[in-house]
Amino acid sequence: MMSELFELLQNPAVWVALITLVVMEVVLGIDNLLFISIQTNKLPEQQRSSARRIGLSAALLMRLAMLGSLTYIAQLTTPIFTLFGQPFSMRDVILIGGGLFLLWKATKEIHHRVDPSPAPDIFDNRKATLSFGSVIAQVLLLDAVFSIDSILTAIGMTPHVPVMMVAIIVSVIVMLLAADPLANFLADNPSIIMLALGFLLMIGTVLVAEGFGAHIPKGYIYTAMAFAGFIEGLNVLAARARKARGGDKV
Repeated sequence: MMSELFELLQNPAVWVALITLVVMEVVLGIDNLLFISIQTNKLPEQQRSSARRIGLSAALLMRLAMLGSLTYIAQLTTPIFTLFGQPFSMRDVILIGGGLFLLWKATKEIHHRVDPSPAPDIFDNRKATLSFGSVIAQVLLLDAVFSIDSILTAIGMTPHVPVMMVAIIVSVIVMLLAADPLANFLADNPSIIMLALGFLLMIGTVLVAEGFGAHIPKGYIYTAMAFAGFIEGLNVLAARARKARGGDKV
């Protein structure tokens, strides 16, 4: 495979496809990274990095294993039943299931934060409310959903399996490097957690819509997320500036 990869990399068109695919895989991985960061922040501090590494490493192994069975992956888009005139494939069923799970998790977390008399705070960094195994299981469940979407995107971008493998490995390495800084940022800025949960609600809705055949351009979704993140970043900077000035109102 290495000799095939070196031969392919002599083609400029393959380099363009590889770079484009790496960027797309990293962007698609933002959803997964947000969920992993929020979930692992519920664990004791000494377990968080390990949980993130395990979750992302499992995602890498799942994606590479799926690339080894491209024929099966391609069949996931074949309709297996029809409901009210709408055909559904195994990919559709997986996206709907994953989307509903994400909607349930995000709604549950948001309800806990806005409840005037909540149970012990699940975002309290001093106390873990989930076991290590439970967090890993939930992360792996979402990894599987996002891995399928990632592989189908890769298949649509290039027919060369070695190029897909390199793109996926590079994108997961980038996510591994970004996982701890993102999770620490969320832990240090609790107000941004609500924004992240809002993103997860939107992503869950998009997954369900995709499962029902409604295609929503990903560019619109990530542009909206980037804009909302930019505005929230300005709010964080403004809050820090007020604190530096001794709490003066602006």
